[in-house]
Amino acid sequence: MRSGRHRVSSEVPQAGAQHRDDGTGQDKPLKSASKTAPLSQFDPERLYGIAELAEEFGISTRAIRFYEAKDLLAPPRVNNGRVYTRRERARLKLILRAKSIGFSLAEIKQYLDLYGDRGEGRPLQADFLAERSGALIAELEEKQANIAATLRELRVIRGECLQYLNGNGTAGAGTKGGASNKTRQ
Repeated sequence: MRSGRHRVSSEVPQAGAQHRDDGTGQDKPLKSASKTAPLSQFDPERLYGIAELAEEFGISTRAIRFYEAKDLLAPPRVNNGRVYTRRERARLKLILRAKSIGFSLAEIKQYLDLYGDRGEGRPLQADFLAERSGALIAELEEKQANIAATLRELRVIRGECLQYLNGNGTAGAGTKGGASNKTRQ
C-alpha cells in the first residue's frame, strides 16, 4: 500500500488525527478530499472517513461502529485510525439494504461471509439470497393478507356503527359538531 496515494475524504480532527509515513521518517497528516483533488468513487484506492460514510448513508457513526462490533465491517487500521475502502463502503450499503427488507444481522453476516476472499462464494450467496428472499416474500404476503382481512373487518364495524347512529338520529356522533349539538336542542 503506497501511503502517498491514499487519501481520507473527510476532515480528520487534530486530536488523534490519522497520519501517514511519507518515507522521510516524518509522520504527515492524511490529506482530506476538501484540500486535494477529489478521487472518483470508483477509484480502487479511494478511502473514506467514518463521518463521510455516515453522512452519505444517513446513519450515525455509532451505527457504523456497531456493525464493526458485530463483525459485519472490518475496516483496515492506519496508525490506530479506521479507514474505509470501497469494499467496506459496498458492504455497508448491502447491510443497510438487507436490513431495510427484513434480514436479521445474523442473516446479513451469513450472506457477507459466503462471499469468500475473492468472490468465489457468489453462487452460494445467490442461493442463500434466493431462498431467504422467497421466505420473506411468503411472510410479507401472509401479513398483507392479514392486513386486508383486518381492514375488511374494520370497515364492517365502522359501517355498522354509522348505520346504528343514523337509525337513532344521532348521525355524526363522535365527530366535531355531531351528538353534542343534538343533545343541546
